[in-house]
Amino acid sequence: MQPIQRVTAPTLDVLEALLAGDGAVWGLLVIKATGRQAGTVYPILERLERQGWIRSTWDDDADRPGPRRRLYEFTAEGAEAARGLLDARQSASDAAARAARAGRPTGRAVTS
Repeated sequence: MQPIQRVTAPTLDVLEALLAGDGAVWGLLVIKATGRQAGTVYPILERLERQGWIRSTWDDDADRPGPRRRLYEFTAEGAEAARGLLDARQSASDAAARAARAGRPTGRAVTS
């Protein structure tokens, strides 16, 4: 499994949506869960698959009408790494919130 070179907010959203799913999740559900556009989500899913974080299969439900669905699920290593990234994001968010409550600067310029 390759590490993610640049961890973006959309990537973290996709990882979170996949972790929230119970087993394999199809792409449209990831799009709905993240609120991101398909043009953002599908390239992230493809990149995660190339890097070994997730695997995908085609849904073989012949009784379901409509186009076939591509289902995505984590590899064991990918799920562990995703949890680590999401935990780090939560820790950073918590630290920023504590700093804001304490009245410390959060790195944003203040203008008057």
